[in-house]
Amino acid sequence: MVSRSIAALSDRDGVPGAEVLLLIPGGDEATAARAGEGVLHEMQAGLSGYTFAVGRSRITEDPSELPRAASEALLAANVAEGARESDSLAFEQTGAYRLLLSAMSENPGELQRFFAETVEPLVAYDEQYETDLVRTLETFLEADGNVAGTAQRLFTHRHTIYYRLERVRELSGLDVSSSDGREKLSLGLKSMRVLGIASSGGPASEAGAEGGRVPRRSSRRT
Repeated sequence: MVSRSIAALSDRDGVPGAEVLLLIPGGDEATAARAGEGVLHEMQAGLSGYTFAVGRSRITEDPSELPRAASEALLAANVAEGARESDSLAFEQTGAYRLLLSAMSENPGELQRFFAETVEPLVAYDEQYETDLVRTLETFLEADGNVAGTAQRLFTHRHTIYYRLERVRELSGLDVSSSDGREKLSLGLKSMRVLGIASSGGPASEAGAEGGRVPRRSSRRT
């Protein structure tokens, strides 16, 4: 731990899980990164069976900017938790997610509504049937809409990918074959990460996975 740093446990309303806020003195990004990694390793070693993510805010010199810095760190941690590629992320590395920070701070209800209108039905379906619709959609968008590339990354047959994408259309009402549908679904996934909502997927083994239609569902979180 860095000398003169301050750590505090925080549990803000509407934020799932526990937060540890760490205030590190000085303006050295490398020191902040090392401190974050150290905290992450200690928590992983001491609390096995739990998952953790570390987000780092931009450096601030004005104490009045600390709430903004806390929001930036939380956003970065949420993105890191959902990315499955790294447990630690700096706010500067969040890319387009940064555009949603003001929405999360000023109007989280609108962000929640957008999530509910786009990908929340997919999250609910994955939770109920242990499917992988959210992960398939994420991978499809990362592969620039290439089904063969998506199948290769997921080690899945192309017909399975086509089937899952059709389920995405039926549940969300958004078609991945259209630029508007892909854009809204992509923003819906980003809203999910910014809100700190985790998706739970699993093997696509629900009854009727070979074919058939699934009625569109309207789902809301409170």
